[in-house]
Amino acid sequence: PLVRSTSDPSLGSLLPSMDNTFDPDLIHAIFKLVWSRGAHERERNEGTEVLESEAGAGTSKKSRPTSVNANALKLSCELLRFFVTEAVERAATIAEAEGVSKIEATHLERILPQLLLDF
Repeated sequence: PLVRSTSDPSLGSLLPSMDNTFDPDLIHAIFKLVWSRGAHERERNEGTEVLESEAGAGTSKKSRPTSVNANALKLSCELLRFFVTEAVERAATIAEAEGVSKIEATHLERILPQLLLDF
């Protein structure tokens, strides 16, 4: 089979083991990139003026950097690992049902709608 159950000791390198996860520094860098792009987009859309009705008490025009707690980052890495593992397992099931030995983009496209609903 393309992918074995996670309890299978011969799993090898097909799926990340429970000890392996995404590099937290990489995920943090990706988060920072997304946050900075989002902030830049908001600044561009808002222009230089903020309507008084939109500015509530205690709001500031000052841009504050977004940060992430170390535990939240670790959990984000685990969630991504689970998501990718599940995507590979589901795509492998589709590929096996079709009698092919390689997962292709079409297999991922077929499982993606339900996968996104499940997560």
